[in-house]
Amino acid sequence: MSNRLSQIATRTGDDGTTGLGDGTRVPKDHLRVQAMGDVDELNSHIGVLLAEPLPPDVRELLVTIQHELFNLGGELSIPGYELLKADAVARLDTALAHYNGTLPRLKEFILPAGTRSAAIAHVGRTVARRAERAVVALAGVEPVRAEPRQYLNRLSDLLFVLARVLNRANLDGLGGDDVYWHSERLARDGA
Repeated sequence: MSNRLSQIATRTGDDGTTGLGDGTRVPKDHLRVQAMGDVDELNSHIGVLLAEPLPPDVRELLVTIQHELFNLGGELSIPGYELLKADAVARLDTALAHYNGTLPRLKEFILPAGTRSAAIAHVGRTVARRAERAVVALAGVEPVRAEPRQYLNRLSDLLFVLARVLNRANLDGLGGDDVYWHSERLARDGA
């Protein structure tokens, strides 16, 4: 990964192909390219979330996650290359346990809503799930290490938990609680 981009518009992709990190060219709709794109989109959503007011510890965690997602994208761009380390998955497990431990137990489903930062975290969660599906699809046809899939799975869980944390952070004066789903059946049955 020593190559750096010095020219952005190369026009080499005009034929519908793109270059991987190992120099091979594949169609732009290749499963590997789709997985790389979903990880890149996820990293961009984390960047949008970082533009919001955040608790300092959450900000620091998200900056680390951005770097790890860049590593994940790099690993996906070079078939057979290992860049995302197992300790990155363990770090997400630790963060999940920490932040989830600060929250009240959920008794109902919640909507992807609340404060702006929480809503952005929920969007990131859904993109992480899509990226995970793309990596699983790629692994169905080409060898892919377990860590990328595990990382995306944990990250989607963590973003759900962080959305709940951010709804309570009240950094923009709108925080308070999760936005609960109101089930018509539950209301009708008196639950």
